[in-house]
Order: sequence, then C-alpha cells, then structure tokens
Amino acid sequence: MLIFSLIVTVVLVLADQLIKLWAVGVLQEKGTIPFLHIGNFEILDLTYLENNGAVFGSFAGMRWFLVGIVSVMLLLCIWGIIHYRNKSKLLNICLVLILSGGIGNLIDRLFRKGLVVDYIEIKLFNFAIFNFADCCVVIGIALFIFYVLFIDGRSENNKDTDAKASAKEELKENA
Repeated sequence: MLIFSLIVTVVLVLADQLIKLWAVGVLQEKGTIPFLHIGNFEILDLTYLENNGAVFGSFAGMRWFLVGIVSVMLLLCIWGIIHYRNKSKLLNICLVLILSGGIGNLIDRLFRKGLVVDYIEIKLFNFAIFNFADCCVVIGIALFIFYVLFIDGRSENNKDTDAKASAKEELKENA
C-alpha cells in the first residue's frame, strides 16, 4: 500500500506541475481562454493568475508562514499514510490527495518566488481561481471529513456496542 501511495502521489504532483507549466507557457500570454460555454452561458474559463496567498487570497505575502504550515501538514499526512496504511483504503486516498496537492503548491511557493499558479475559473458564480493541486486538497479534505463522520465513527461505535454486548452476556453467565 505504501508503494501504491507513493506512485499515486508522484503521478498527481507531476500532473499538477505539467498543467502549471502549460499555464505559464501558453495561458500566461493569453490571460484567459474560454473553456466551457453553452451558447452565451459561461461555465468555466482558464484564466492565468499568480497567487501569493492561500485560499481566497488569505495570508497574502506570507510565503514562509505558508511554507511552514504546509510542511507540517505534509509531514502529518506522511505519518498518517505510514501509521494507518492498513486501516482503510479511503483514509489512505484522503491523505494521498492532501499530500499531493500540498506538495504541488509547495513546489510553486519554493520555486516560483512564493507565487502559486492558478488557472481554473468558475464563471457560474464569483469564485476564486484555483488549480489542480487545490482540487486534490479540497477533495481529500472532504473525503476525510466523510470518513471521520460516517466510517471511522461508525466502526468505533460498533466496537463499543460489541464490547457492551459481550459484557452483558458475561454478566448473565456469571449470575
């Protein structure tokens, strides 16, 4: 499972970096390319943006703070992948997605003078421009929340219920 996690992480980080290379090489010059429009209805455009902050521009200009926070998060993900490698495939997927997206954006922060390349613009509503790495992180966190609320919590409740049932049976047998 560890080797699979490593391979998937490398593939996702490479995909992120290749898309960003394309965005810098092609999209930066054009600014915006219409991508998904139905008639006059704009759904999605590819728009080049260099972001020096985090989500929605928060922590703008705080490059080293963001590098530090992301590095700690990445170390926790690596620890989780190693420590919980046999617990759940879904948990592993969550951690690999978060790790991959974090590495993708960390590469930008370290090697693009603190700027993260963003290029996906949802035109349906006013929303932040984001990138593939951001998608990995958001999907990973959403799946992690789902896992904690509906899967891990249930298995803990089932263990408690089984333990209580066993204790009741033992009490009946001893009485």
